[in-house]
Amino acid sequence: MTTLPIITQLLQSKEPLIRLKTYRTLLDHELDTVEVKQICRDLKQKSPIVQQLFKDLPQGNSSLPYDVYHKWHGAHWIMAILADLEYPPQDKTLIPSRDAELEWLLSDHHWKRTPILEGRRRFCASIEGNAIFALTKLGLDDGRCAQLIQRLQDYQWEDGGWNCDKHPKACHSSYNESLIPYRALIHYHHTHPSPSLAQTIERASEVFLKRKLYVSQHTQLPIHPKWIQLSYPSYWHYNILNALKILGEGEKLKDPRCQPALDILVSKRLPDGGFPAEIRYYLGKEGRNHSPVHWGGVAKRKMNPWVTLDALHVLKRANLMEFES
Repeated sequence: MTTLPIITQLLQSKEPLIRLKTYRTLLDHELDTVEVKQICRDLKQKSPIVQQLFKDLPQGNSSLPYDVYHKWHGAHWIMAILADLEYPPQDKTLIPSRDAELEWLLSDHHWKRTPILEGRRRFCASIEGNAIFALTKLGLDDGRCAQLIQRLQDYQWEDGGWNCDKHPKACHSSYNESLIPYRALIHYHHTHPSPSLAQTIERASEVFLKRKLYVSQHTQLPIHPKWIQLSYPSYWHYNILNALKILGEGEKLKDPRCQPALDILVSKRLPDGGFPAEIRYYLGKEGRNHSPVHWGGVAKRKMNPWVTLDALHVLKRANLMEFES
């Protein structure tokens, strides 16, 4: 099956971020290629999505329009989305957002709310994970991410992940709270390699691999039906597409335990070569979980470009598809 039509369609998108992510994740273009440089040069002027996202971030000396963790408008979420969208690094206008997030995460107020129960620290490690991933990918780490990395290493559970469950008897890591920290560790390791960090990453990968990403070890049935539904963005919610993407970043897609999830992903491909969004974790109207960006909604027979980009990237990393640059 040829992949050219779907790639052509993505490169013809009116949204520059779709074209940028196509070049970066599917065609392996570096930041200094002509095509990528041209898109990045005037991204803020020509991308409606970038404009919408930056409206929720502080400009100059202005204060944050939302609390750092406000869903999905806070700087925490906006920067994580920008990083995932391949937004170009070293944008100094994001420094106030970085500082606000790190001041919050490194404050006593934040950390004192994380109890130790039955010998295990209970905290939402996905928050630390998103911050590390975003600041590392966006080239904004000023050295303080090392404290968050150390936090993840110090309080990794015996089975390799993390959990915020306040029930004392909870003894297994949470998929929702472990996937994002795993991603953060991978990206941090790229620029700060160490044997101890590599070991932490390897242990974290087993949380997902030993369950083939989505099945119970006892019943071999899906742990949750939502986990096999495709979405973008997933925010903190776990699903096999996001898991496969991140395991690919960790060079784990050749592990045979990924194959069942890969088979499910392939089965969802549409006749036009794209992939649909089957569930969403944001609302298009004002209210709780309202998003500053409408990411295409849900339509099981219609290609969603954001889901398609991630799905094709996974298949490329798994050597199931090839693309010509």
